[in-house]
Amino acid sequence: MPYRTLISASELRALQAQGQVLLIVDASFDLADTGAGERSHAEGHLPGAHYLHLDRELSGAKTGSNGRHPLPERGAFAARMAALGLTPQTQVVAYDAQGGMYAARLWWMLRWLGHEAVAVLDGGKAAWLASGGALGTEAPVVPALAGHFVAGDSLAPALDASALQAQLGRVRLIDARAGERFRGEVEPLDARAGHIPGASNRFFKDNLQADGCFKSADTLRAEFAPLLAPYAAEAVVHQCGSGVTACHNLLAMEVAGLAGSQLYPGSWSEWSSDPSRPVAQG
Repeated sequence: MPYRTLISASELRALQAQGQVLLIVDASFDLADTGAGERSHAEGHLPGAHYLHLDRELSGAKTGSNGRHPLPERGAFAARMAALGLTPQTQVVAYDAQGGMYAARLWWMLRWLGHEAVAVLDGGKAAWLASGGALGTEAPVVPALAGHFVAGDSLAPALDASALQAQLGRVRLIDARAGERFRGEVEPLDARAGHIPGASNRFFKDNLQADGCFKSADTLRAEFAPLLAPYAAEAVVHQCGSGVTACHNLLAMEVAGLAGSQLYPGSWSEWSSDPSRPVAQG
């Protein structure tokens, strides 16, 4: 059975020992230093791992009104993954060194392409090292022939700003940003401070234990339940600053067995760029 949400370091090592074909991708990044993840990858990464850059490969062109990390063109991203060897049968493992915030974005994007066999390495690079895993500095082998992969039916529901605005009050909106940004006390990145009216706040780091691994499914389910009520999981829309950490909350809900929630990819950076859209604070 493919891994669809999380995979532990020990499970990954077991798959490697069995000789299973894997596509491992390092999505490490730093919003304050956009070259940091790439440098860290060069200094040491999981053996065979490829690197994908948030701005260059996990985002599309910015227009000034579509957010800081708009989604790339779907077919182009599918071709990029195929060039790394992705096929419909390939198990993908995404990881980072930032608690899964960027790996979760890649996880969601592959589901958006219709690829089911994708999981985030629970605990990331630190968990790999703690399990006795080694790091390498060698460049990954790029297949001579691209994988046979094209985008299929999406497994990741999403909606745009207009659809969200039309549904405000009829969906449960969960914002993954830190509390002070959600409340509008500070805004270091986007056009206006505050949040989308009606949103609730669930800081994505609250999904993690002290060791950087995700909390148990039971714990996550208990923590999300008050945020969802009385809505079903399918009526939940996740957002954050730019559609990245929202994927962490979405992944946490999937781990908890609360499947089918949606993503607003443009998130606050897109929403706040239009002065006609309503804003709440506090």
